[in-house]
Amino acid sequence: MADWAPKRFWTSAGILPAGGGFAVVLDGRPVTTPAKAPLVVPTSRLAAAIAAEWDAQGKLVDPRTMPVTRAANSAIDTVIPQRAEVQGMIAAYGQSDLLCYRAEAPAPLIARQAAAWDPLLAWAAGALDAPLRVTAGIVHVAQPPESLARLNARLAAFSDFELVALHDLVALSGSLVIGLAAASDIAPAAELWRLSRIDEEFQAELWGEDEEAAEVAALKRADFLRARTFLDLVSAPRS
Repeated sequence: MADWAPKRFWTSAGILPAGGGFAVVLDGRPVTTPAKAPLVVPTSRLAAAIAAEWDAQGKLVDPRTMPVTRAANSAIDTVIPQRAEVQGMIAAYGQSDLLCYRAEAPAPLIARQAAAWDPLLAWAAGALDAPLRVTAGIVHVAQPPESLARLNARLAAFSDFELVALHDLVALSGSLVIGLAAASDIAPAAELWRLSRIDEEFQAELWGEDEEAAEVAALKRADFLRARTFLDLVSAPRS
């Protein structure tokens, strides 16, 4: 039973206008989410990407190969009914943002963190009006309440579908600032992911790369980049 997988029962997937957005259909029949809600998404580009995942399935359906579908399902089944809770989870990263906790030694790592992370914090202080405090070590440092409030207000501007992508960008990087920077196109997503891995990169240079850890990191990087792509699919075209 553990190897059971649903069989493909449709010939082709497509999209149709529905409910102010676009529905994904299989041989003309609407697809539903795991919670049995209609799979209706806000943009035709997102719907087309979901339909392409369904079309790409073989004789057996493998949800692991359908990341766009899974993200859309999460928006409908989780974010929409629990918007406040999800936004709160994301906002909480601002209280212990990766960029604010620096190494106490060695000097080369301290310098590398500063070069990578100080510009991002400067962007948050300027563009988002949300300066954050930096500390050395792991002891918690309280952040200015007004900065946290402005960051939370920034999250409120994201749609439910955009919030799904932002959640992954923030959770995978460990940084609310990096997630918002990725959403704002401050730098390419691949570069922002690299900046979130300064500590791991430094340790690998010193002691060599652990193969298992590298495989996990590669999977997380792919998920980070997919989240940024999902954000493009769900957002209005950028100029």
